[in-house]
Amino acid sequence: MLLNVSYNRPKIKAQIDAEVGKPFTLMERIKMKGIGSGKLIIDSTSVHIHNLLVLDNNRNVCGIEMRPNGIILSFRSLLETYALVIPFWKLKIYKGKADVYSIYRDDYFVKIKALEKSHHKFMQKLLNYKLEVYDSKLDAGEYYS
Repeated sequence: MLLNVSYNRPKIKAQIDAEVGKPFTLMERIKMKGIGSGKLIIDSTSVHIHNLLVLDNNRNVCGIEMRPNGIILSFRSLLETYALVIPFWKLKIYKGKADVYSIYRDDYFVKIKALEKSHHKFMQKLLNYKLEVYDSKLDAGEYYS
């Protein structure tokens, strides 16, 4: 789901928390050695997101935040902040070229360039965490296909 998160709206915050879980606590963040990606350059996007990004002339960058049950991919356009909320069971990540990762949720996708070694490490951490969490929940019977 693509949401405008520029303003503090409790209803939208509750939607995000229901979809991907509440933010990690400070101790969990320290144990995980960080949950954010830093600035990632957007290479290409789906039509919905592209229509938002072309409204201004700024460089198209995004950030990824890990949550207990998914990720939040956020970007800015025209002084507004948008978030693509993706639960793990809808998250698909592909690595095409050596430095391009494709992140999919239903009709939405964002292709990002990972130019630094830290970006590759974060994507590996994200994939490992998804595998760990998603598999444990599948074993417990929480997700059904």
